[in-house]
Amino acid sequence: MTDVIIAGGGPTGMMLAAELRLHGVDVLVLEKEVEPNEQVRSLGLHVRSIEILDQRGLLERFLEQGTQYPGGGRFAGIDKPWPEHLDTAHAYILGIPQPVTDRLLAEHAAELGADIRRGCELVGLSQDADGVTVELAEAGSLGKQVRARYLVGCDGGRSTVRKLLGVGFPGEPAKVEWLRGEMEVTTPPEELSAIVAEVRKTHKGFGVGPAGNGRYGVVVPAESVTEDSTVPPTLEEVERQLRAFAGTDFGVHSPRWLSRFGDATRQAERYRAGRVFLAGDAAHVHPPLGGQGLNLGIQDAFNLGWKLAAEINGWAPVDLLDSYHSERHPVGADVLNNTRAQSELMSTEPGPQAVRRLVTELMDFEVVSRYLMEKVTAIGIRYDFGDGHELLGKRLRDIGLGSGRLYEQMHHGRGLLLDRTGRLSVDGWADRVDSVADADAELGVPAVLLRPDGHVAWAGDDQAGLDKQLSRWFGAPVS
Repeated sequence: MTDVIIAGGGPTGMMLAAELRLHGVDVLVLEKEVEPNEQVRSLGLHVRSIEILDQRGLLERFLEQGTQYPGGGRFAGIDKPWPEHLDTAHAYILGIPQPVTDRLLAEHAAELGADIRRGCELVGLSQDADGVTVELAEAGSLGKQVRARYLVGCDGGRSTVRKLLGVGFPGEPAKVEWLRGEMEVTTPPEELSAIVAEVRKTHKGFGVGPAGNGRYGVVVPAESVTEDSTVPPTLEEVERQLRAFAGTDFGVHSPRWLSRFGDATRQAERYRAGRVFLAGDAAHVHPPLGGQGLNLGIQDAFNLGWKLAAEINGWAPVDLLDSYHSERHPVGADVLNNTRAQSELMSTEPGPQAVRRLVTELMDFEVVSRYLMEKVTAIGIRYDFGDGHELLGKRLRDIGLGSGRLYEQMHHGRGLLLDRTGRLSVDGWADRVDSVADADAELGVPAVLLRPDGHVAWAGDDQAGLDKQLSRWFGAPVS
């Protein structure tokens, strides 16, 4: 029996696999596709995901493969400058195609020792008091059945795991659909850019732009919503819709891939069912506005990984695993809410356009712009840890220390006490919590206790208060 089976080898699954391996947990990743998906379904990473990569020592390899776009925020296609002094050391969007993100996260998980099996499709599951039995489509080197202590479904919006569990997925079906693909064009770049800019004055869901290697990425509204969005569009369908919106098809030809996506909005009723969890698109789907989908999945994995590892390694407090749902379900619901709002603002109908003009004006107020950008980039999240210091429940930005940076101390995925007083101790929890005494830390409080995901579990200067929160988040002390 392995410790954890992860169904789905996308960014959520690979991030989770790596987080578990940091704590020595045996991980088996089952991915039904034989080869990695080359479709560019996401174009970049937001601030909180960038911070997560930095916290695990991965950021440099991502920066080498991506492009930093500083100083710009977008809500419903409304472009405004980012508010000054955004609470992060990474005030930029990292432009990086999803296939590259997928590859880098898979490499990271493999380097840490995750067992990744491609061409393995989960078709059945059952669970009992001791574990979960997974049935595979075909008997291979793993056999017909595999057993683990826990299973996590990271297998997308049509999640087999979620369906087999019978977990409800309420919401709304797609009302709008877009066609997308990567292909070559014959229209000169200057002429193409001018036409696209004109179309986007009224249709924010339209775009044609360079995708590298001489190809262009195309996104255009579909004529209607199909019954089966898994069936890719034809090139002729893309050409027809381009002509309908732009008056030209730009001479598109030689598509590398074509697909369609809609604005369906749904969320799993619960993220945990016994020994099985849901994360990423298996737990929530929403309109792609604001580029939050992939980021939300990575952040789900970051929240769940250390908690599941704590349970497997025997030191988790009794309700720690349940906090995955109680913390992440509201976050997912908020993303569904703001993407719904953005969808309405992008409508060409007179009413939504009037609201859009008003929101455009409101975003000139720094407090409004800051609120929306903190929401889309996920740095405004504050988990409910109860009453206490204003930092409680928030993630802590990277700050300077007397020697180095805070995030450099978090690469191993353990808890961290950052102590400016030099008087506090994590004795009894040193096997799961690191301690850094640094009087020069750029911190506005005497000391903070950080969970492995970087959220502040305690702030203060008294040992008794610290011990209480160490027990709450990291279990009983070892004598």
